[in-house]
Amino acid sequence: MPTENQAQAEHRALPPTTHDEYARQEFVRSFKEHLVKHVHGGNRAVYEAKVKPAFQQQHQRAPQTRFEVRDAMVREPHYQMFSTLLRTSQEMMWSSCQIPVQRNLTALNQAIAKRPKKARGSLTLDAALETPKYHTAVDIHCQPGGYHTEFVAEDASAGMVYDRAVYLYAMGQMGPYNNDIGASIVSWLQQQHPTFKPRRILDLGCSVGHSTVPYAQAFPKAEIHAIDVAAPMLRYAHARAEDLGVRVHYSQQNAERTNFADGSFDLVVSHILLHETSQTALQNIVQECHRLLGAGGLMVHAETPPYKGMDPFDAFLLDWDTRNNNEPFWARSHEVDLRALSRQAGFDPDLKFEELIPSAFQIAKAQRSNKFQGGDFGGGGLWFIYGNRK
Repeated sequence: MPTENQAQAEHRALPPTTHDEYARQEFVRSFKEHLVKHVHGGNRAVYEAKVKPAFQQQHQRAPQTRFEVRDAMVREPHYQMFSTLLRTSQEMMWSSCQIPVQRNLTALNQAIAKRPKKARGSLTLDAALETPKYHTAVDIHCQPGGYHTEFVAEDASAGMVYDRAVYLYAMGQMGPYNNDIGASIVSWLQQQHPTFKPRRILDLGCSVGHSTVPYAQAFPKAEIHAIDVAAPMLRYAHARAEDLGVRVHYSQQNAERTNFADGSFDLVVSHILLHETSQTALQNIVQECHRLLGAGGLMVHAETPPYKGMDPFDAFLLDWDTRNNNEPFWARSHEVDLRALSRQAGFDPDLKFEELIPSAFQIAKAQRSNKFQGGDFGGGGLWFIYGNRK
């Protein structure tokens, strides 16, 4: 059992593990925690004691960009060790989560495909939907096959692997249901917009629905829709939501262009989706949000913090994913001019907002690492949100 965080919540869709399989997964989680607590900090120590003074002596100034920090730090043995071990922990994580799924894949897929007699929500797939290139070019987050690959017919294995892996990836800090991002936005909405009661909500790039479910729980009278391009994720998401007792309508669609009517939603959200796309796709998605929202509706996207105003060393560490975790759009997505993005999509830029909001996960300060680093979703205990009112 985890020593510091709650165990991942059980539900019928979550693949069962043997004793040894669970022990292997828990080793990966504890290994990641060890890197955060006992290795990560050494990078700053090396930078302050050696790298920064050497740079100042050569250039008569401190490093001003993450690029300058990186060029110096990549030669340091401590950082080389840290980066190598962090990447290794990713590969170990996926492997440990694949093993119990592959062992019993046929039975697990059959269980996922079994529909309840009285389903609360729905699942609509589109076999003709083209998976965008930014989704197929690399295995996102190093997950073998990415989110979209079907290894057998009617496959949901990508979702099975992902659900458990997210818990390990975040070291339990996303909560027992991996729902911290959605729950954090819900908490922010309730505090900042207490009279806002959306009737129709859309979650873009929902994956397995970790962040979708909190909206269904917070707004039980609302009609909740969630879309993704990956059928394996959606199959799993639907089964998971049904077992958790919430009504969500999942459909296989591209967030750049959906089949929903103009002005048909009061709230459109996404959770760490934008950095998985591309510059063109990002523009299309925000423009689509504008089309889908009714007057007075809200668009809210959650991400990790932008690099603007960040200490160059912290930006360098946060940028680890760009080069080491199959996140080719990570860096550029953290440098987007959000005001211009809103304006180009048709929003009033004066109604744009961007801020850091607290994690909704209980006793967040005690359980978060309080460090922004590669491989840790939002270790600072905060989420960055960007959005606009229409």
